Amino acid sequence: MKRIFIVLLSLAVFSFHVQAQPEKSGVIQFESIFDPAALTLANGIKLSEEATARIPKRSITSFELLFNQAKASYKQAADAGLHKNNHGNSIRYGGLGVFGGGISKDYYYSFGDHKLTQVFKLNDTLLLMEDKLGMPPFIVVNDSHPVPLIEYVKTDSIKDILGFNCHQVVVKTTVKRKIQGVEREITNQVILWYTHELGFDFSPNPVLWTEGAVLAIEGKGTKIEAKSMQYKAVNTRDLELPEKGIIISQDQLRAKIDLRVKQIRLSRIGSWN
Repeated sequence: MKRIFIVLLSLAVFSFHVQAQPEKSGVIQFESIFDPAALTLANGIKLSEEATARIPKRSITSFELLFNQAKASYKQAADAGLHKNNHGNSIRYGGLGVFGGGISKDYYYSFGDHKLTQVFKLNDTLLLMEDKLGMPPFIVVNDSHPVPLIEYVKTDSIKDILGFNCHQVVVKTTVKRKIQGVEREITNQVILWYTHELGFDFSPNPVLWTEGAVLAIEGKGTKIEAKSMQYKAVNTRDLELPEKGIIISQDQLRAKIDLRVKQIRLSRIGSWN
């Protein structure tokens, strides 16, 4: 009898141990908040009551990360739709903080070879472009928009997000710009919270990453944070790149944008004649 009890106890402990193991796949829901009024205030810009009333109200958009042990996809939640501001215009912000928004993008991750692919539309053409976590953003550099100096500062702060211990990194940026003829040094900072406990590398904004899985990003008037997590089976097709799409490199994208800028300039010159 004693032997049977020991066997049953061992099976119970083994069963509990198996159930307690990290799951292989699931979904993490993220909430992205953009507050134009808070952003304006944080930048030290004082507006009249009339101007403040015209500022769009804050926008909240849901995104989801579908993952298994090999791949992941991060995109706007299928049932979320596009949120609208108080002027009735559809909006979706693809970035956060000093790195800004821009084109709406979906991201596909391949953990084994550390590949990241951006998927987005440009002039109604679906483009697929390989990228890397933590790489500086693609920006048009000129005298009025120089490359910012970026500094990453790790701290000892730890925050619990969905039961994961997340460590803090402060991303500081400095850039010199001429404002009304006077050169000024503009500083900004964004806070990242990342964890190693998920076992893969990820960030809802790939530019803002140092290591681990980023579960929250806090900036001026902007915030994105993981709000819920569910371990469940994931359809692998949802983690695969779209079959239709044109593969493009950073240099090819830059050439396309440069050409588009030249076309716009020429059209403006033509309109003045």
